Amino acid sequence: MQTDLDAPRDDALLESFLNHLRLERRYSTHTLAAYQRDIDRLGHAVKRPWAEVRSHDITSHVARLNAGGHAPRSIQRALSSVRSFYRFLIRQGIASQDPTTGLRAPKAPSRLPRLLDTDQAAQLLARVPETSDEVRDLAIAELFYGSGLRLAELTGANVGDLDLGEGFIRVRGKGSKMRQVPLGRQSIEALQRWLTARLMPTVTEPTGNGLAAGASSELGLDAPLFTGRGGIRIAPRTVQKRLKRLAVLQLGSDELHPHMLRHSFASHLLESSSDLRAVQELLGHADIATTQIYTHLDFQHLAKVYDAAHPRARSRKD
Repeated sequence: MQTDLDAPRDDALLESFLNHLRLERRYSTHTLAAYQRDIDRLGHAVKRPWAEVRSHDITSHVARLNAGGHAPRSIQRALSSVRSFYRFLIRQGIASQDPTTGLRAPKAPSRLPRLLDTDQAAQLLARVPETSDEVRDLAIAELFYGSGLRLAELTGANVGDLDLGEGFIRVRGKGSKMRQVPLGRQSIEALQRWLTARLMPTVTEPTGNGLAAGASSELGLDAPLFTGRGGIRIAPRTVQKRLKRLAVLQLGSDELHPHMLRHSFASHLLESSSDLRAVQELLGHADIATTQIYTHLDFQHLAKVYDAAHPRARSRKD
């Protein structure tokens, strides 16, 4: 049920702003509704002409939203909407100043990625495939966990991107940037099974490198690496569903998703090697700051190592 607070105001200036976003910026209906809701909420709270709103009015509004239980990200979006509105009013000569200048919404807590531990990862990948679809699903899971690919990178991979002899896959990352990622022994075996199953659907056991190479040649280098029904390139949504199915069978949970395996790859590799630059290259991160999130994941483990090994961490009793 719509409340008076949430009901749209009859405001020609706001309507003009929304038309600008709709016609010139090509914003979606969903985005326009969010802008209108955010700005309307401020207008109902302040109850004065837009040109007369001052920074203390915005500060009070943000404080009310915070006290009312709105999430920090929601308040950030609301402040961004109001800021865009005032930039428009200033360009139109209606407002002389932006009351949002210098104001910040409450900081949203950083989200650390959820991970599988090494035992869970091993259990997930220990399934013996019973069908060609399961052969494919295990190869997909091995590639996510063994090489840290993104979902779009995996679904966009072609047979010709693989070099099973040398043990690597060429990956098209964000911005069409290419990188070369190593394949572990178990990933190679899983991919060999899958390439063979593409030509011999009843085969679910590991096969030699020669048969897999023959399958690669017969399938064609430009053929999609992973296919779904009808032999067409597998859809991202299908990958997500099949991973959940595998997780239900092996872990008793349907919470697995591709990025969780990518995060697990990065965290486990970093924990073992501590080589942040190498992990950055393997993940295809343009900025090492993106990779540094994984350093926080092992803090408790590192703290235990410190407590056990560093002289300054030992208690007097030791």
